[in-house]
Amino acid sequence: MADADRQIPDAPGPRRAVYSNAALHRAQARHFLLFDLLPAMGTVVAFAGLPATSPHGVELALFFVFWLATGLGLTVGFHRYFAHRAFEAAPAVAHLLMALGSMAARGPMISWVAMHRRHHELSDRPGDVHSPNLGGAGALGLLRGWLHAHLTWIYRHDYPNVTRYVPDILANRAFMRWNRRYYFWVLLGLALPAAIGGLARWSWQGALGGLLWGGVVRLFVVAQTMSAVNSFCHLLGAKDFATGDNSRNVAWLGLASWGESHHNNHHAFPYSAAIGLKEGELDPGFWFVRLLERLGGASRVKTPSPEQIAARRAAGPRDEPAQPA
Repeated sequence: MADADRQIPDAPGPRRAVYSNAALHRAQARHFLLFDLLPAMGTVVAFAGLPATSPHGVELALFFVFWLATGLGLTVGFHRYFAHRAFEAAPAVAHLLMALGSMAARGPMISWVAMHRRHHELSDRPGDVHSPNLGGAGALGLLRGWLHAHLTWIYRHDYPNVTRYVPDILANRAFMRWNRRYYFWVLLGLALPAAIGGLARWSWQGALGGLLWGGVVRLFVVAQTMSAVNSFCHLLGAKDFATGDNSRNVAWLGLASWGESHHNNHHAFPYSAAIGLKEGELDPGFWFVRLLERLGGASRVKTPSPEQIAARRAAGPRDEPAQPA
């Protein structure tokens, strides 16, 4: 993943869309083992070991704070700022968002953004590496597609050519330097809750509890939430806008996903910092953008006007069946 960026040659001539080779797949498998499989196993241990591993107030606070911070790093940082430039961020804010998003261990920012931009380019069509709608017909095909979108694509997939998909970010030397420190940020996201837990309870049990709940379990929960946006939000829910794909709004997941689950809205207005576009569509990510704006850390926040929303909605929703793989 972090080393995957260094596997892409910047050769002259037409830019290939994706790369696929043994070195990339080894990096993907290693990342999957470290930051998907091991946190899942750790979470099973944490819950199976109750009440011995039962979190106290400190551990619960660490889980919530690091869940919120790293989740906002992903949705506000990686997604709305770096991938879609939905607002302008002060340099310090941009770097903080990159660090927090990296602590979620969903891949380096450059890789994540390239993958996401390709997802928009090919949403629910062949080449979209995490569409749940390309698994074939029938119940088995639906299950296969959901499992692929939620989990198995992470283990092995085509890698988007970063020179094609993120040339704007590659041109920023400061972003490149911070992106190369991806594994440092991931480890810091584990070390901080361990250190805080240890100091707060002044014991190694506190440090272990902080690492377990503020680090390992938090990694697992954040990963499942982001995966749910890929899987559920292209299968079920409301569809308010014609977008050329099967993106959906899943309202019940809105708060837990920092607003990301209003996914049909996002595909209709990908440049928008606001993903919840009507009453009842909770969008903590946008609340945070507005807070940054008030504090002077964000500016030129982009949102669609009521007239633009009404015009898109008047076109009427329609399902766009995915092309079979």
